[in-house]
Amino acid sequence: MLAIEQNMTTYLIIGILILIISFALAFYILRKVGKDPRNILPVNFAHKIRIPLLIFLASLLAQIAVISDIFIFETTNTIVGHVSVIGIILSIAWFLILLFKVVKKRMLKKYDVGSSDNLKARKVYTQYMILENIVIFIIVILAIGIALMSFESIRSIGVSVLTSAGIAGIIIGLAAQKAIGTLLAGIQIAITQPIRLDDVVIVEGEWGWIEEINLTYVVVRVWDKRRLVVPTTYFIEKTFQNWTRNSADILGTVFLYVDYELPVDAIRKEQTRLLNSTDLWDGKVDVLQVTNTTEKSVELRVLVSAKNSPTAWDLRVYLREKLLDFIQKNYPESLPKARISINKEPED
Repeated sequence: MLAIEQNMTTYLIIGILILIISFALAFYILRKVGKDPRNILPVNFAHKIRIPLLIFLASLLAQIAVISDIFIFETTNTIVGHVSVIGIILSIAWFLILLFKVVKKRMLKKYDVGSSDNLKARKVYTQYMILENIVIFIIVILAIGIALMSFESIRSIGVSVLTSAGIAGIIIGLAAQKAIGTLLAGIQIAITQPIRLDDVVIVEGEWGWIEEINLTYVVVRVWDKRRLVVPTTYFIEKTFQNWTRNSADILGTVFLYVDYELPVDAIRKEQTRLLNSTDLWDGKVDVLQVTNTTEKSVELRVLVSAKNSPTAWDLRVYLREKLLDFIQKNYPESLPKARISINKEPED
C-alpha cells in the first residue's frame, strides 16, 4: 500500500512538472507568434488564452492519467474522468470564441467607421457583430450538449426522452414561438441588412442612430442621448425610416413665410451666398421655390443638401436664422402681415 502511495505521489509530481513545462512552452510560442505583425494573432493573444490553455493542458493530463489507470479507487477514476472531459470541452469552446473574436478584430481593421464614406464599413461591422453573437451562441450550446452527453446516465435519459419528443417538441415550439422568431429576425437582419450600425433612423417617432445590433434587440441612440431598445422583429415586421440606407447624404428643407412684396430673386441670391460661405453645404443642391400662396403670405421652400443628417440639421438651422435676419434688415415690410382696407364714405 505504501509503495502504491509513493507511486501516486511520483506520478502527481511528474504530471505537475509536465503541466508547467507544457504551459510555459505553449505560452512562449504563442507570444512569439503574436509579436510577428504578419501573423493573424494579436500581441496579447497569449495573455487572453492563458486560462483556457491551462485548463486544457491540465484536463488532458488528467485524462491521460485516467486512461493509464493510475488512480487506485474507481470513484476517483470516474470523477477525474468526467471533470477532465468537461475541462477539455470548456477550454476548446473558450478557445474557439477567443479565436473568432481575434479574426473579427483583424478583419474589421480594414474598415473605418469614422470616415465620411463609411457605408461599406458599417455594413461589414453589422454582419460581424451579429455573426459573432450567432457563433458564440452555437458554440456554447454545442459545448453544453457535448458535456452533458459525456455522462452515461444523462445519455440514457436523453434516449428515453427522444421517444416522446414529438408532442414535447410541438408544445415547446408553440411556447417559444416569439423567442425563436426574434432570433431568426436577428439572423435575417444580418443577411438582408435593413439597418446597419450608425444608420440614421426614425423609430416610433424618435430620430436617432443605430448603436447596437444584437440577436434579440437593437439599441437606438436618440438625438438627446436617450436609448431606445427595440426588438429585432420590429425592423422586419413594421415600417420605419432609414435615412442612410444607400448613402449618408441627405436633403434638408427650410420653409419661410413672407409677404407678396418680397423679391424672390434677392432671397435666392442671398441663399447661394450663405451656402458658399459655410462648410455645412456639400455643394450639390441649392434650390429656392415658391411652393404655396395663401390670402396672407407666400410660402418659400429652401432645398439644400449635406453630407449626413446631423450636418443637414445644422445647415437648415443656419439658413433659417440667416435668411430671416436678411429679410428683417433689408425687407422688413415684406414680413407676413395682415392687410385691412377701410373704405371711408364721403361726407354729405
